[in-house]
Amino acid sequence: MGCAISGLAPKTLGETSTEEDVAHLNEKQIQMIKESWKVIQEDIAKVGIIMFVRLFETHPECKDVFFLFRDVEDLEMLRTSRELRSHGLRVMSFVEKSVARLDQLERLEVLAMELGMSHYHYNAPPKYYSYVGAEFICAVQPILKERWTPELEEAWKTLFLYLSRLMKQGYQEETNRHHHDAASRKERPEKRNTPR
Repeated sequence: MGCAISGLAPKTLGETSTEEDVAHLNEKQIQMIKESWKVIQEDIAKVGIIMFVRLFETHPECKDVFFLFRDVEDLEMLRTSRELRSHGLRVMSFVEKSVARLDQLERLEVLAMELGMSHYHYNAPPKYYSYVGAEFICAVQPILKERWTPELEEAWKTLFLYLSRLMKQGYQEETNRHHHDAASRKERPEKRNTPR
């Protein structure tokens, strides 16, 4: 299942980025994303399923994060899975909220950071986040047909790089907080219920 993403492979998306490396979207790119999202929205459940089936095809190790899909060998079965559809819709809801907040970067940053923090609790490490952007792009190309352009691809790629970086930051903050809390508990002697 080929997907021609010019200059974008999962390993490229997965590289560590700094704030300076990730160009902020310009107004034209924001408009392009919003316009394309209106079309993508019509097939939101389909995109979510395609995205995750492709993710499991291209990166089978990602299934280990999903308890329900860990042992599923037949990826065709996943296409009809209610659980996968549900998770795909949650991810697409995050994309929808991200698109809606493109004009409010502070709110977008909070949203992505919180999602990264929650992924700490799901034991979903940051190395997988970038793969989702590449598979999303592959899933929406056939839906957008002639509307898909190299400029639109670059806009979506930039958005996913930005979101992945923020999610990784949120995951790291949550990791640090839990390590700090665990260290604090070890340092505090436990109070014993001793008779007086």
